[in-house]
Amino acid sequence: MKQADVQIAGAAEPAPSITARKPSATAAIVSSKPRDRSDLKALAIVVVLIFAAMEMGSWYVPEYVMPSPVVIAKALGQLLSTDLLHVAITLGRLCVAIVFSALVGVAIGLLMGTSKKVGPYLKALVVVDTGIPALSWMLLAVFWFKDPEARIFFILTVILLPFYALNVYEGVRALSTDWVDMLESFRPSRWQMLRYLVTPHIVPYIFLTTKSVIGYAIRMVIFAELVASAFGIGSRMSFAQSTFRIDQVLAWTVLLVIFNLVIQWIAKLAETRFLGWRQEVKVR
Repeated sequence: MKQADVQIAGAAEPAPSITARKPSATAAIVSSKPRDRSDLKALAIVVVLIFAAMEMGSWYVPEYVMPSPVVIAKALGQLLSTDLLHVAITLGRLCVAIVFSALVGVAIGLLMGTSKKVGPYLKALVVVDTGIPALSWMLLAVFWFKDPEARIFFILTVILLPFYALNVYEGVRALSTDWVDMLESFRPSRWQMLRYLVTPHIVPYIFLTTKSVIGYAIRMVIFAELVASAFGIGSRMSFAQSTFRIDQVLAWTVLLVIFNLVIQWIAKLAETRFLGWRQEVKVR
């Protein structure tokens, strides 16, 4: 009887530990939803406060200095009905440049982190690139390229690519030596090491870089269109400035902010899809 009691007690001991783990995992999954709702609430409050400040400012200054949000909304509706081609051109340029910069930047970052022969030279080249001002690249692109599309693509690529390369390089350097030693005990090939260890490890770094450079890329493509092209939102903003249409300038600005929020949301959805296994850490 005593042995049976001991066996029953020993078999019953793991049960509380199993049931104790389930609520914590469930809480970690559910805790992301309240955080998303709080972020959305904060964003809505900030937007309302900004428009309220603009409305109050329009009461005390001339309309050519600060038009009311109603006037800006009307200008935005007019622009969307007449300049959709310019919007599509800007979005196309932006998407192509980000995708290309991500693919090439990730490849360069992997070489920087894994190749002892080529890596140091690529890293030096990327570091030099980060020290060149964006305006210098824009002026050089005007001299070097005749096609406006080639100019804008070149400008965006040389500006965005180092972000991906350096972040992926830091991701490779952050690999745990224990993981590397464990996988090397199975004597993998170089391709298997990249596929099963390095690539899954750098995916969060790629998403982090993408979310970080989206706003910067939007600003750069507008600046590039202002300097090097007669088509796109940047050129239309320049035209609105030359005709003293500040309502259109602010309308384009509002549209670009909306684009930034939408692209950030898409990137977040993709991150959730590919990194759904990762639990969210909640700092108390």
